[in-house]
Amino acid sequence: MGKIKCYLGIDVGSVSTNIIVIDEKDNVLKKLYLRTEGQPIESIRLGLKDINKSIGRDISICGVGTTGSGRKLAAAIVGADVVKNEITAHAVAAQKVIPNVKTIIEIGGQDSKIILLRNGVVHDFAMNTVCAAGTGSFLDRQASRIGISIEDFGSFAVRSKSSVRIAGRCAVFAESDMIHKQQMGYSREDIVRGLCDALVRNYLANLAKGKKIEAPIVFQGGVAANIGIVQAFERALDLEIIIPEHYDVMGAYGVALLASENINSNAAQTNFNGFDKLTGDYTSKSKECSGCSNCCEIVQIALNNDPVVCWGDKCGKWSGTA
Repeated sequence: MGKIKCYLGIDVGSVSTNIIVIDEKDNVLKKLYLRTEGQPIESIRLGLKDINKSIGRDISICGVGTTGSGRKLAAAIVGADVVKNEITAHAVAAQKVIPNVKTIIEIGGQDSKIILLRNGVVHDFAMNTVCAAGTGSFLDRQASRIGISIEDFGSFAVRSKSSVRIAGRCAVFAESDMIHKQQMGYSREDIVRGLCDALVRNYLANLAKGKKIEAPIVFQGGVAANIGIVQAFERALDLEIIIPEHYDVMGAYGVALLASENINSNAAQTNFNGFDKLTGDYTSKSKECSGCSNCCEIVQIALNNDPVVCWGDKCGKWSGTA
């Protein structure tokens, strides 16, 4: 029996590295959600080693796609065929699950996004990479402060009898307001629900301001697992929120689909380096180009001290070269 033809999607973010393997029918064979922990190269290697150990003998990687803030780094290490931004990857994945999706809510650990689609095309989008009060890290900190695990956060919110209004415009103000509410004697359940409502208000006020949110609405990203946040969105919008099966790795899923489409439509061969290259010593360094007044910072990736790829220039002098 021959090996299963598969496609690999890798989404490298500041908090998590998500890897997914799909077959020719776009079925998910394996997915991994790993903590990046400031070491994206190591997280990619650990993830691919896991895949190779568990299903490597049974599959043949025919295409690879990368996305996320570390997409260029991941592409250099694995040999990607497609490199796409997060907006495109999340939109493709959502449309695969819900073909007529019109709104995508995506909230991760360090950033959040809203994507509006009309007639299957991205019509508008916005990203928040500055305010922590609209991200998962905000909930992590508050859960720790009131002595509950983030996994239990949603269940506390569901048990609330009445929400406590907590300032959500800024993470610093939210924390001081939450402490004040604790000192006033409010229950943890009511405070947690208030925090969920605060995050949703922040998200809608910053990212969705002036935008028309229409159903179907798909909620993606790690925070989609929090039932308290899901219910807060449904209360605020008075619309149903759809949580896809692979909500936590939708960026990786979308870029895997794009890699499959690219290889099959162009009848191309993959650039995948293979699992055996994972044992090498990858290092990165930067230098400043003095070729013009831009003084671009050039990032270089090397394998066993041999340069592999560079990027960071505006003119193209160094990009894609060793």
